[in-house]
Order: sequence, then C-alpha cells, then structure tokens
Amino acid sequence: MKKIVYRNPNEVENFDIKRYVKSLNQYAKITEAEAKAALENFEQYETMHVSCLVEAGMSLIAEKKGEEAAREYFDAHAEYFDEGKFERLRRITGYLVGTLDRWNDAKKAEEKARVKHCVNSAIDDATRLAALETQAMAHNIAYAQ
Repeated sequence: MKKIVYRNPNEVENFDIKRYVKSLNQYAKITEAEAKAALENFEQYETMHVSCLVEAGMSLIAEKKGEEAAREYFDAHAEYFDEGKFERLRRITGYLVGTLDRWNDAKKAEEKARVKHCVNSAIDDATRLAALETQAMAHNIAYAQ
C-alpha cells in the first residue's frame, strides 16, 4: 500500500484514493479512474510527498474546470509547499518550465522559432503552408545571425 508524507518524513499515512477523489471533487468532477491515471507516474514509489498529489490534482482540475479552479485547489493546499505560490508548468521544447526567464538567448530563439502545431479547419492548406514556410525562414535567419 502506498504511503503519503505530509510534513515530517518520519510520519507517514496510508494513501486512500477515495479520500483523494473526494477532495478533488470539491473543485471539479473527477472520477477515480482519472485520478488513478494521473498518479501512474508515481506508481514506482512506495512513499510520496503530498505535494505530488496536489500537483496531479491541479492538472486534473485545470483540464476539467480551468486554471481558476486549479488555483483555488492549490491555495487550499499551499501549506505543503515551501514557497506557497502557484506556478503552472508547461512542456516547451522538451523542458518543464513555468517561465522562460532563466533561459539563455539561444534557447529563447529556439522556442520563438519552433513550429507550433494546431488543428484549425478554418485555415486552408495554402495559408497553413505559407505560415509554416514563414516560420521556417524566421528560424533559419535567427540561427544564421
């Protein structure tokens, strides 16, 4: 059975998925199956910190109800984090980041020049191809300088 650490590493509690889902459902309708899927990354650990649960819960709530509900959930559980501030992590060019502040100029240029994929049926293929060519040219120019 998985154990949860709240504050003191020597004081652990048994993890209860039903209790976890109940706490999430105060902010968005989350099923037990969705909660288990969100926690799959932590299956390898016998003991985990409560902050892992909060972060997984924030992602689920953000998907279902939006960022505002995720902030409310975080604020209710901020005591388990050192800083006590909300920061949304995004995956950009293979890195998990909140902001690009600490990136060097080359990495910022790579992020700016990357091709952003989207599904948009309102744009015809010729317009989409022209936009991709423009992005590719900008990318080549940025690295040639």
